[in-house]
Amino acid sequence: MNYVKNQLTVMRSNLLKEIEGINPELMDVQPEGFNNTIHWHLGHVLTAAENFLLKSNSELPANYSQLFGYGSKPANWTGDVPTVELLKQQLHEQLDRLLEIPEERLTEKTAQPFNGMETVGEFINFVVLHEANHIGQIHAMKLLIQSHN
Repeated sequence: MNYVKNQLTVMRSNLLKEIEGINPELMDVQPEGFNNTIHWHLGHVLTAAENFLLKSNSELPANYSQLFGYGSKPANWTGDVPTVELLKQQLHEQLDRLLEIPEERLTEKTAQPFNGMETVGEFINFVVLHEANHIGQIHAMKLLIQSHN
């Protein structure tokens, strides 16, 4: 289990490190060729991890799936959108909750298999890979946005 917890910790640390020092005004810039903003990516990573691993005890507001779920985009946002600062705080808090998943749950079958994944351990692996993908997107967007501002 230590390697699983390490993967979750390293990936979340990499995500938060990637956004350090970005001017807050640039978090909502949507560069040409991208469907979303850095602000959206943060909410999406948070929401996806919550839905895949913590759904039964979710601590996120119900509207997060609408704001940040698969296929969502900032252009369609309505209502109360959480700030980047709140999302960063929630990403920290969520990591603590992810690290509390007991080792014996890794082989537990989930109620809803997805893309061939059936166990909690497989979903944790997916969440780590998913987060890595979004860190790459954020990195590319950050470079593009900062080169134009």
